[in-house]
Amino acid sequence: MEATETIIRDSYKSIPAPAEGLFKDNGSRFISFAFPVETEEEIKDIVAELKKKYHDARHHCYAYRLGYLGDRFRANDDGEPSGSAGRPILGQIDSRGLSDVLVVVVRYFGGIKLGIPGLIRAYKTSTAEALDNAGTVEKIAGKWFRIDFGYGAMNQVMKVLKDMDLRQKDQDFGNECSLKAWVRLSMEDDFKDRLSGVEGCRIEEL
Repeated sequence: MEATETIIRDSYKSIPAPAEGLFKDNGSRFISFAFPVETEEEIKDIVAELKKKYHDARHHCYAYRLGYLGDRFRANDDGEPSGSAGRPILGQIDSRGLSDVLVVVVRYFGGIKLGIPGLIRAYKTSTAEALDNAGTVEKIAGKWFRIDFGYGAMNQVMKVLKDMDLRQKDQDFGNECSLKAWVRLSMEDDFKDRLSGVEGCRIEEL
């Protein structure tokens, strides 16, 4: 049962590419931008860039959720009444079961106040449009490992990598052999078990 649970947990939904949406109400414009992201550093850069590009807008509200477990998240109202912007944006991300996603909604104020229910509807609707336009993609969670081994073990190591169809990079076959391999979470135990039987092979999680 544990193995089955692991296989389920390392697959999750995100969006494949940036997308936009638009909602108008009583003169206010809500322009939404959805982005696939993986780090909080990326998010800071994107939000800063949008604030610079749309510097004349009244608000730049956003929400994000990160990681295959979706355990890193934030909702920001950027001056709108508490809970009227960031939470509706995050709610749309969550209702679709997405992670590694950032949505920023830029608001141009039209001169007429919309009230809390109106703001919630506006941020929710504009976010929904951007996410609908983005579509979804399946992502697989995994880790990079560095593998060090001697020439005598090369055939055994390469056979394991081929049999498990693992992505590789940074191969170095000098005095000692080393390379990096990407392993999905549900295959990690099998990967370690197979290479533990290869003499002189060392594995380091990156």
